[in-house]
Amino acid sequence: MTARDYETAEKYGRRAELVARWWLRLNGYRILASGYRVPVGEIDIVARRGELIAIIEVKFRADLDRAAFAISGRQRRRIVRATEAYLNAHPNLASATVRFDAILVAPWCWPRHLKAAWQLY
Repeated sequence: MTARDYETAEKYGRRAELVARWWLRLNGYRILASGYRVPVGEIDIVARRGELIAIIEVKFRADLDRAAFAISGRQRRRIVRATEAYLNAHPNLASATVRFDAILVAPWCWPRHLKAAWQLY
């Protein structure tokens, strides 16, 4: 991937996250954090709705089907580690239920919110 490709991907990713935050707010979620980064991983969006904390991974691809298959096992593990760091830094959220979601974004399509896109076992 060239530097220009990386910059283009970053631009589309930032726009997709903006669309995802808008979508979440319209559906009753409050955004707690966006672009949360720690050495062990990254969370695109942390959102709250009542006692539910939704950890959201946002994927932009040419179509929604491609976006759905773009979250790897390695990436999920990094998100889980980042979630543990986030929750440790915010002890007031200890009693909340945590769910791992994905929001898929593609050109000329409504965002698709996959609730409980994966789980911890």
